[in-house]
Amino acid sequence: MAQYAHFLVFFFTTAHKPRATLTAGTTIIPTGGSVTLSCSVEGSAGWNIYWFRSDSVSSEIQLIREGEANRVISVSQGGLYHCRGGRGDPVFYTEESNEVTITQTATKPRATLTAQSLIIPVGGSVTLTCSVNPSSSSGWKYYWYRDNTTVDVVSPSNGQISVSQEGLYRCRGGRGNPVYYTEDSQEVQINKIGEFVFTNNVK
Repeated sequence: MAQYAHFLVFFFTTAHKPRATLTAGTTIIPTGGSVTLSCSVEGSAGWNIYWFRSDSVSSEIQLIREGEANRVISVSQGGLYHCRGGRGDPVFYTEESNEVTITQTATKPRATLTAQSLIIPVGGSVTLTCSVNPSSSSGWKYYWYRDNTTVDVVSPSNGQISVSQEGLYRCRGGRGNPVYYTEDSQEVQINKIGEFVFTNNVK
């Protein structure tokens, strides 16, 4: 009877063992960049996260982060990633998560410039937007140039500036220290509409 009860306890524990879930912001690492991985365990709190990685050269699985409370990490190496949760003493582990393949690209990302309008109205301005794909690749600041001269503006993370001077504009993204830059965007010519002064010569 004691053996039967022990079997029931063991069966109940393993049948209800939670499973970790791994998600990736993107699966492509841009040159000089990183991607964000998130590990979660549904239904309960207090889990520490264990992160694992293997590569295509060796099937050996490496423990890269051990027992951290942080469920989100940034990685800059390609490979096959998975995670699991653990808590208590002795540690009770979740089932291992799904595996996610992260790939590094040798292609330098390119900035894209879009213009609200190509014509600046009299006394007004137009909005220019600079972006870097993939859009999930975050942390960029944007550097603007007009007629091959640096515009004294580093726009915020939304990548937008308003301009009231005509000229040939381009932009690029940059992040990190030292700064890693994207390829320059295409050039966009912004023109200013002519201003007319009307006089009323009545004799």
